[in-house]
Amino acid sequence: MGEPIRVLLVDDHAVVRRGLAAFFSVLDDIVVVAEASDGRGAIAELTVLSAAGGLPDVVVMDLLMPRMDGVEGIRRVKQAFPEVQVVALTSFSETERVRSALAAGASGYLLKDAGADEVAAAVRAAHAGELHLDPAVARALTSALVTPRSDPSALTPREREVVVFIAQGRSNQQIADALGISERTARTHVSNVLLKRGLSSRTQAALWAVREGLVAGS
Repeated sequence: MGEPIRVLLVDDHAVVRRGLAAFFSVLDDIVVVAEASDGRGAIAELTVLSAAGGLPDVVVMDLLMPRMDGVEGIRRVKQAFPEVQVVALTSFSETERVRSALAAGASGYLLKDAGADEVAAAVRAAHAGELHLDPAVARALTSALVTPRSDPSALTPREREVVVFIAQGRSNQQIADALGISERTARTHVSNVLLKRGLSSRTQAALWAVREGLVAGS
């Protein structure tokens, strides 16, 4: 079978890392060589492993972590160690988050409720140079590609409120406080605005809102 696939696990929750490590430990073709609790820790581990001549083949990285989140972590990993593949692992399936992870260089994207066999399949696919997406994520991306971009009137009244707040530079938490909703709901509204308008960042959303006359320009 050859050498097993070497994996670095990156997640700020130790129980998640332990669970994945326990699963991989019963497989003959995958071995966990190190763990880290955030993006900075991942870069540090990779630097040590590289110096020892034993870089992992695949990094399994959570996206929501302190100090350095997964998207930035993926970007840094691919810049410093381009031969290392990265599979993104998260609880969220927003299309914009998927796009950001893939744009940063991820070779796969899985939700945390994925079965253990699917996680192993994603690691094997990444090692083979293939892209592996959670089925729900793949459907969301496909839907985004086939849905035509809409005009400003296609935004719901709440989304129009949200885009004004985006243009004012407010964070998701500030938007949530202003509208009396949860931060997660505010984040979903922001993602919907970006998706509907085909925008890739909050800055683009702010510029679009000013251009469309939804807010006054400076």
